Amino acid sequence: MFDYFLLYQDWGPLILRVTLGVLFMLHGYPKLFTPVRVGFGGWLESIGIRPGKFWALVVGVVEFFGGAALILGVFIELAALLIAIDMLVAMIKVKWGQVKVIEMERMGWELDLIYFVAAVSLLFSGPGAYALGQYLLLGY
Repeated sequence: MFDYFLLYQDWGPLILRVTLGVLFMLHGYPKLFTPVRVGFGGWLESIGIRPGKFWALVVGVVEFFGGAALILGVFIELAALLIAIDMLVAMIKVKWGQVKVIEMERMGWELDLIYFVAAVSLLFSGPGAYALGQYLLLGY
């Protein structure tokens, strides 16, 4: 019954890459190109991640350019690894012990976990069939 979908299995990594890439570009953009960066750096300092301005820049670069790499299908393993680390730090430093996995009153860490698992999935699976990297001789 579901064998029909096997004809389109190459689309799975593409859909995952593009969706995750767009979401991370949207998260990274304000951290790089708007005044949010200064506030984000201060917030990082307040939770013990120092120097806050430096790590705010690193997070912005990872999220924005990592997201762009996912969309284009280049440097997938590097982008996925850095995004997975970004989400792991977010879960441990921001959410762990403060909120449950799922809470009705406020955001739990289920979304961070989904982002983490999606990035790890791409790290293990690679970019899939429709990736610019395979046409640029990047080893795909």
